[in-house]
Amino acid sequence: MTDPKLIIHGGFFSESTDMNLKRAKQEALADIVSRAHAYLQNHSAVETVVFAVSLLEDNPLFNAGLGSQIQSDGEIRLSASLMDGQKPCFSGVINIQAVQNPIRIAEVLKDQDDHVLSGKEALNFARHAGFGDFNPETAERRSAFEKKLQETSGMGTVGCVALDSQGRLAAATSTGGKGFEMPGRVSDSATVAGNFANAHAAVSCTGVGEDIVNVALAAKIVTRVTDGFTLIEANEKSFLELKEFDGFAGAISISAKGEMVHLDSHPYMVWASYDTKLEVFE
Repeated sequence: MTDPKLIIHGGFFSESTDMNLKRAKQEALADIVSRAHAYLQNHSAVETVVFAVSLLEDNPLFNAGLGSQIQSDGEIRLSASLMDGQKPCFSGVINIQAVQNPIRIAEVLKDQDDHVLSGKEALNFARHAGFGDFNPETAERRSAFEKKLQETSGMGTVGCVALDSQGRLAAATSTGGKGFEMPGRVSDSATVAGNFANAHAAVSCTGVGEDIVNVALAAKIVTRVTDGFTLIEANEKSFLELKEFDGFAGAISISAKGEMVHLDSHPYMVWASYDTKLEVFE
């Protein structure tokens, strides 16, 4: 038996220097990781990462699901992916609209013949699977869009990686995009660059999607652990490659040995973990 553990992230704390917002995110992450850790005691890693990410999607403090960024044409498009490290199996949705929890749709897709869907076809699948209409826009995001607040405001994603009592690993990641992007842009969150797991390690990333894709960050970290690196060695080596072009990213990860690492290239990613005790970013 393995001691169950998990770590979650809520993107980067770059949207505001408001200390009240910082405390709100700390409290939200602490609550969600505690609930997810309790859930993990009697559920698998893959069930737990979906549970945790759905809670993050439902919290408007984070850029995924409710409260997602608005793109340059005024629309919101969501992407999410799930990877079961035990099988392994990757599934996801890209640029789906008008749904509440894209990670739940990725969960259903893992049992289909076609595991990744995009755009209106993803939405058609979701509707046929019983997922109802939902508007993820908030007044705050609309105000930011109207004022064209851009820069680093969209460097946010949510994710969870978990190790269950049977030693199984899983990763889930969800995003509302970077904000003001070109319609049709594909983020890293629904690719193996941003979300990857196998029997050896699980990784979820956040940051600038293009930077993460350019180094295949999640898949590379997992591959290095598979090839014998420790989890911290695999992270540090991969982030050195990101540093070569000043790439902007953060990653949370767990290995089958129980190692747990959170690392970012720029301060600072918001995260919370639960091993034998609760820990939250400061």
